[in-house]
Amino acid sequence: MSKRSPYSISFGRIPNQYISRSLLIDDIIDILNSNPVEEQAFKLTGIRGTGKTVTLTAIEKELKEDSQWIIVDINSNSDISKELVANLYGTVPFLSSFIDANLNLSAFGIGINLEKKSPVTSMDVILKKILEEVQKKNKKVLVVIDEARKTDALVDFIQEFQILIRNELPIYLIAAGLYEDIEGLENADGLTFFLRATKYEMKPLNLVVIEDDYEKTLGVSEEVAKELATYTKGYAFAYQAFGKYMWESGDKEISKTVLALVDEALAAKVYDKIWSELREKEKWYLTFIVEKDSMSASELLEITKTSHNEWSEPRKRLIEKGILDGSERGIIKVRLPRFKEYVEVNKLNNL
Repeated sequence: MSKRSPYSISFGRIPNQYISRSLLIDDIIDILNSNPVEEQAFKLTGIRGTGKTVTLTAIEKELKEDSQWIIVDINSNSDISKELVANLYGTVPFLSSFIDANLNLSAFGIGINLEKKSPVTSMDVILKKILEEVQKKNKKVLVVIDEARKTDALVDFIQEFQILIRNELPIYLIAAGLYEDIEGLENADGLTFFLRATKYEMKPLNLVVIEDDYEKTLGVSEEVAKELATYTKGYAFAYQAFGKYMWESGDKEISKTVLALVDEALAAKVYDKIWSELREKEKWYLTFIVEKDSMSASELLEITKTSHNEWSEPRKRLIEKGILDGSERGIIKVRLPRFKEYVEVNKLNNL
């Protein structure tokens, strides 16, 4: 066993040891490569630490091996159309030549200044002309936006994107973001197209796969591997955290130190942010909910002495934020691992 852990709790890169969401990835790639085109826009959603960025990276990595695809990563806070054009100009040689020979983009600070041609001032016109050239070369452009959220620039781009695909141009989009951020985009005026786009939720990893991974990678017994997998609840960040600290400890049993380190990582990297965004009433309900692995809604209302109407809105928000599992009617379950311990620490700190 090498000294460096194959597991990582750093966001934004693929760890050496990770569980691929191969079914989701293959599904998106198959659709992207379908002929005729079935879908041109996709949404990935989930709470922090569920592996959205890793999944995006895996999709990009596979498509980059196909010369047909041009991949462009864009920040949702940027002037998206301009950034897209600038990126295509700077990284795709045949487009650099095409733009220099045919389009005066001096108004945007892109390309060379063609004195005999008037500057093009509409980014919509520019994108259309560039994509027509991409189409002639039998290429496709995939725009990837991580941490997508509702901004004026992204709303404008999605509206323009809809026009481009109506013109049957080869542009595709994958946007990944938190539940509430993707929902904010879906509900924006004029974005019914985005609302209808295929959405994939980053669901928990398979516990049996996690167990097998721990048993083989960490060299622990089947019993310990199963206990570790159960602790993670299939949450991708917790899978990495337990793997990392078990590896670094060198222990073959789960120690209090490992649990403490995992709890610290979950708090610092994920839970503090989630908790800070909750309303006081939602925090209050959670102090009762975390006491059991699951409970009925009627039991919660009896314990808290509240009504269905009072619980309705906090329930909705806690499900939307990925904290509660709302898949089973009338049953309340916490989706996040070691969240009881986190809530109890916060409760003590606020006494």
